[in-house]
Amino acid sequence: MNDSAPDSGSYESPAPHEPPDSHEHHEPHEPPDPYEPPAPLTPADPVAAALGNASLLGVGYLLLGHRRLAALAALGTIVLLKYTASVAATWCELLLLVWWVIGVAHGWFLARGRVRLMAPRGQRAGVLTLAVVVVLTAGLLRTDAYGIEARVHEARESGDCEEAVAAQGEVWFGHRVAGSVAVDHGAAVVETCHRLERAAAELAAAQTGSIDDLRQGFRILAGVLDEPGHHRTVETALASFLSELPTRDSCDTADIAAWLLDREPSGDLLDRSARTAARTEPAALVACGDELMERSSWKQARTRYQRLLDVYPNDSSLDEARSGVREASEAIELDKVRGLVRETLDADSGYCAEPAPYSGAPAYDKGDSRALFLGSDEYTGKLPDSWRTDDPAKAALVVCAGSATNGASVESCYYETTSRYSPHHVTFHKAKIPVKVYELRTGKRVAQRQLQIGGTSCPPTLHYTTYGLDDYGPNANQLVSVGKSDVRDAFRPIMKR
Repeated sequence: MNDSAPDSGSYESPAPHEPPDSHEHHEPHEPPDPYEPPAPLTPADPVAAALGNASLLGVGYLLLGHRRLAALAALGTIVLLKYTASVAATWCELLLLVWWVIGVAHGWFLARGRVRLMAPRGQRAGVLTLAVVVVLTAGLLRTDAYGIEARVHEARESGDCEEAVAAQGEVWFGHRVAGSVAVDHGAAVVETCHRLERAAAELAAAQTGSIDDLRQGFRILAGVLDEPGHHRTVETALASFLSELPTRDSCDTADIAAWLLDREPSGDLLDRSARTAARTEPAALVACGDELMERSSWKQARTRYQRLLDVYPNDSSLDEARSGVREASEAIELDKVRGLVRETLDADSGYCAEPAPYSGAPAYDKGDSRALFLGSDEYTGKLPDSWRTDDPAKAALVVCAGSATNGASVESCYYETTSRYSPHHVTFHKAKIPVKVYELRTGKRVAQRQLQIGGTSCPPTLHYTTYGLDDYGPNANQLVSVGKSDVRDAFRPIMKR
């Protein structure tokens, strides 16, 4: 073979690998910075990131691969929403708006600092739709919340608490988040309406005459009236209560009206109650007095009639009131007289010891006066029935008669007995009765006498009782035998017959 140069298609064997010179210098290799974020693997579209964070859910951070930031953003939003709903203050709403702006801006600037890759197709449209839905929903809820608040305000201004409560009942959590301030205003109105409901319940209970409930109801109305904007609601509640006057019970009506009139004026619409009371009370006082008279509650009845005379001197019912006072006073007097008569045991007790007037008694100066005889009835029981009565309401006089004693001597006689002391000398005396006479109409004493009642003396036979073995004979002093005519003649001057 001839030696020849290699052609263009041949190649030379590479030189064997020689180890590096041990004296050759190389730069040391530096480890990567652990704080330097890795190169992004997701699209970094600032617009998409900003729109994603505009949803308040941290979606923009998710697009950038920051899951922790996304979780923190969502948690912060939840906390702010709950706080805004509970506090219901304007500064909370401003804080939530600032949070929204910061999230949007942070998403934008965070994306601009990244290497931009091609964003997935339709990403912007998706996050834009989500952001629009969130913002639009918040706007609609806020608009609806203010609409509800407007209806509540309108109902309050018209005094219709029922409508205000119904409108506020449409509020839910979304309204509290999107329009917390407006919702809170409505809630305050409803709370006030609930207070007015309690006042109405107290006033309804007061219609049974409970002054404590009436006082509590007006205390609540006064407290609500001090709050701005509730003039009409209080006016409605007050008008509803006053429209129920008079109540079915005249005495309850009189009690309510008296309290309303005696209430210290407050210089506001609550003072209107006094005018209603003034129109209602007079008729209630008369009707109540009449009812109390039927129940024999004469003192209470007289108090009702007297109030009409004292407070309404020009009322058309004055004659009825005067008549009622007179009848009640007479009933009270008669009741006292009856009690004293029941307590009379003798001429020195009960009515005889403490005489009392009964102004409704018949006049004493008439010839047909009848008397109520008290004390001993040994002789007064023989008077004609036309002279006496057992009913204090029909008596013109009260005659207190004591026990009979020996009066003037009439005749002396001797009586023979079988005893060794016979004959016996016996003197007969008139029956002397101490009498006190009172005019029942005035309770004044018109006479005090020692009546001497005559009769027959020295009867043929004198009956007596002996004690023991010895017969001492009859008593030496005897009362005459008295007949009905004798008693009538003795009492005739007193009875003016």
